[in-house]
Amino acid sequence: MKRQKRDMYARAFKRGFLAGRSGKSKDSCPMDQPEVRQEWLSGWREGRTDNWEGMTGVSGIHRLATMSTSGS
Repeated sequence: MKRQKRDMYARAFKRGFLAGRSGKSKDSCPMDQPEVRQEWLSGWREGRTDNWEGMTGVSGIHRLATMSTSGS
């Protein structure tokens, strides 16, 4: 089984980050479990910050890649 499938917290953070970076509302969080929802919202906040700072496109993808490798 892939590691991404096992780690639902990292997956929720990544999905929240992508939603925030694309400008979606935090009310669009699809998570029901409180702990997983908190990870999604943390990712959303990081994504919104990057969106406001203009880190979209390649620079935003690079940031997401470095965030996922630093946690391993």
